[in-house]
Amino acid sequence: MTDTEPKPEAAVPSPVLRQASKKAAQKSTRRRSRELALQGLYEWLLSGERAAVIDAHVREHEGFERCDAAHFEMLLHGCINEAATIDQALARHVDRQTSQLSPVEHGVLMIGAYELTHCLDIPYRVVINEAVELAKIFGGTDGHKYVNGVIDKTAADLRPVEVEAARAARR
Repeated sequence: MTDTEPKPEAAVPSPVLRQASKKAAQKSTRRRSRELALQGLYEWLLSGERAAVIDAHVREHEGFERCDAAHFEMLLHGCINEAATIDQALARHVDRQTSQLSPVEHGVLMIGAYELTHCLDIPYRVVINEAVELAKIFGGTDGHKYVNGVIDKTAADLRPVEVEAARAARR
């Protein structure tokens, strides 16, 4: 086939595939780091393996180089090291013990609470949105609704001034 001959039908991607490909290309490095940190937390919640071992496993994933490695490391190690404190912050707003949550929702909630506490450069609404998106991608059917409610209430505890200012601006 020469350059002037038309491509066969099968070689031309559909509009849906092109859109999905664009979205994948536009995914932020921070979003990728959250996704990978969630995968690491999932492994940790199920196995109890050491953080360094899990970190090494996740770094072997295809596409790891496209994430914000520093943010990934901060999330994974921070969530594991501060798990008890994070679970205490979440406990007021969950309907059962955090150990009884799905590992996906638990991991997403841990990431959200950690970012609310330590990543003050990320607006609380962005933290909530990112947690909801992670839950939609990796969680159960309605898990994102649960995550949204818990992180929203946790944000009011951890960032009361920012949350109240945003609520007052909407009135």
